[in-house]
Amino acid sequence: MARYICSFTVAASLEHLLPSLIEVLKSCNFEIIYDTGDYIMGREVPGRVAFSKLVTAEALIDRTTATANEIKMSLVIKNEELPLQRDNHCRQMFNTLQRAIENYEEWKLLESASS
Repeated sequence: MARYICSFTVAASLEHLLPSLIEVLKSCNFEIIYDTGDYIMGREVPGRVAFSKLVTAEALIDRTTATANEIKMSLVIKNEELPLQRDNHCRQMFNTLQRAIENYEEWKLLESASS
């Protein structure tokens, strides 16, 4: 199973972050399949790659440390593909989503870390 993790701190209000994050996920070819307000799960829209390569994105918003202007969130990008190649489909989707979050104009990225 391929799995990539990153965390972000953005300057945005909580009310603004949730719809913006959904918009970013949709722009990266994810459909939202679960949303609780502090946890969002998106699944890559089928059709472009084999079923085992479809990527799932899970975003967890840390409400416990959120302030009026600063929010931390964690992202887990995964699929069932074995990461036999360094540049596999899951890694490509991870990079795409990470760039989309970092370059999103509706919030200011304060901190980013990935593993």
